[in-house]
Amino acid sequence: MRLLHTSDWHLGRSFHGVGMLEAQRNFVDQLVAFVEANSVDVVLIAGDVYDRALPGLDVVKLLDDALVRLTQAGAGVVLTSGNHDSAIRLGFASRLLERGGVHLRTRVEDLDVPVVFPFGAEGEKQGNVAIYGVPYLEPRLVAERLGVDNASHFDVTQEAVERIRRDVEHRREAGPVHPVVLAHTFASGGITSESERDLSIGGLGAVPLDLFDGFTYTALGHLHGRQQLAANVRYSGSPLAYSFSEAKHLKGAWLVDISTAGEIDVREVVWEAPKNLAVLRGTLDDLLGSDQYAWAEEAYCQVTLTDAQRPNQAMEQLRVRFPDTLVLAFDPEGAGTRTTTSYSDRLAEARDDLEVCCGFLEHVRDRSAGDAEEAALREALEAVRLEEAEL
Repeated sequence: MRLLHTSDWHLGRSFHGVGMLEAQRNFVDQLVAFVEANSVDVVLIAGDVYDRALPGLDVVKLLDDALVRLTQAGAGVVLTSGNHDSAIRLGFASRLLERGGVHLRTRVEDLDVPVVFPFGAEGEKQGNVAIYGVPYLEPRLVAERLGVDNASHFDVTQEAVERIRRDVEHRREAGPVHPVVLAHTFASGGITSESERDLSIGGLGAVPLDLFDGFTYTALGHLHGRQQLAANVRYSGSPLAYSFSEAKHLKGAWLVDISTAGEIDVREVVWEAPKNLAVLRGTLDDLLGSDQYAWAEEAYCQVTLTDAQRPNQAMEQLRVRFPDTLVLAFDPEGAGTRTTTSYSDRLAEARDDLEVCCGFLEHVRDRSAGDAEEAALREALEAVRLEEAEL
C-alpha cells in the first residue's frame, strides 16, 4: 500500500504581507499530479491544514477543491487537525465526507478509531493498514476527557498512544494489522523553524520519540522542516516556506510503501517552489553591484545591511535590483565594539546648536547627518539667529 505523508499546508497564510494563495494552488496542482502519476492509495495530512481557526471563503474553497481532486485521482485522504485549526469546524460533516473517501480525525473520542485499508481484494486474509489520527491535543482542554491527572503534552499524548496500542492488539486477534499514526505534536529531536508556534505556554511541550515505538509508520506534523527522527518516524514539513529561516529547506513529502509483511520503503518527494528565498547580508554598494547576487533578483529577499552608516532610502534602493525585498535590517560593521553613550549624555556634551540637531538626527535614524543636511541645518539655525537678533 502506498501512502503520501504531508502536513502543515497552512492554507490562507501570508508571507511577510504577501498573499500565498496562488502558491498554495500551485502546490495542490503538484500534489494531485503526483498522486495520479504514482498511484498513491492514501494521502495523509498531519494537521495545520488551515493557518487559522476561521479561514476565508477562498481558502475553504481551495481545500474543498483539493479534496475533490485527490479523491477523483483515486486516493483516500486521512486528515487530522493541528494547533492552527479549529478541530470542531474542520471536523464538520466528517461522517458524510467519509463516504466520499475523506476521513477526518479531529475528535478525542476518535483517537482509537482507525481508518482501515485492506491489502488487495482479499481484505483481512492479507492484512490491513490501520491509520489512526491524533489531532493536536491541548492538555488543559483534553486531560479530563482522557482521564489524565497531569495536564501536560507528554501525559495526554501518552494516553492517546496507549489507547491506540490497545485497539491494535484487539484487531490483531482477527488478523495482521499494520498501524500508522498521524500526530500533530513536537517530538524530541525535531528541528524547529521560526514559522511554527510553540505547542505549549512556558515550555517546549516536547514528547519523547520512543512514545511511537512499535508502529509501522508515524507521520508527524507541526515542524516545517522535512526530517527523519527514526526510520519509521518522520516530519514531512510544510509544502511551502513560511519564514526566511526555511530558506535552505527542500520542501516536499514522504512516499511510504508498506508491504503485506509490514515492511516499509520510504522515499522523498520534492515540491517545486514558485519563488526562491534569499537571505542577503553586506553593504548596500556590494549588494547592488556584485554579480554574485544576481540569482536573488527574482527571489523573496531578507536583507541585512552592514554599512557603518545607515544608507539613505535603503529599501527603495534595494528594490531597484531586488523588487521583492520583504525584510530589511541593519547590523553596522563594528557596532559591537562601539562605546555606547546615552542620548542624554551626548546631548550634554554638544558644543553648539548644530551638534544638538545633528545628534538628534543620528539618534532617531542611526545615521549621522550628511554634508547637504548639515549645511541645511546650519543655514536654518543662522536664519533663526538673525531673526532673533532683529527682534
